[in-house]
Amino acid sequence: METGSVPEGLCGTTRKGKNVKLIIATIKPFKLEEVREALTAVGVRGMMVTEIKGFGLQSGHTEIYRGAEYAVNFVPKVKLEIVVADGLADQVVSTIARTAKTEKIGDGKIFVLDVESALRVRTGEVNEDAL
Repeated sequence: METGSVPEGLCGTTRKGKNVKLIIATIKPFKLEEVREALTAVGVRGMMVTEIKGFGLQSGHTEIYRGAEYAVNFVPKVKLEIVVADGLADQVVSTIARTAKTEKIGDGKIFVLDVESALRVRTGEVNEDAL
């Protein structure tokens, strides 16, 4: 492969999904390390983590700071992005759901999407081999 070139077929002409899934999960920040350890134990080899703010059913809350009450409209969360082989996706989702659960409002959400293609930049490996 030429330096800087994209493997032929990577941008949409390969079989859709190629058996790779993107799992996006939002969880409470204090659950991050526990979730990471559980995912490592089931075979997840990497993930991307982003600190985010958002709201759902709880629509924020109020806090008292130095005697004044403030509305907190966006709640701190952590977003996990994990790409796994299709066969591992259900186990990853159930592991996140079980480990992140506190049974209180704001535990988070999990979304699963098909990945059309993936490329490991260093080696040029594609799809499942790129994970």
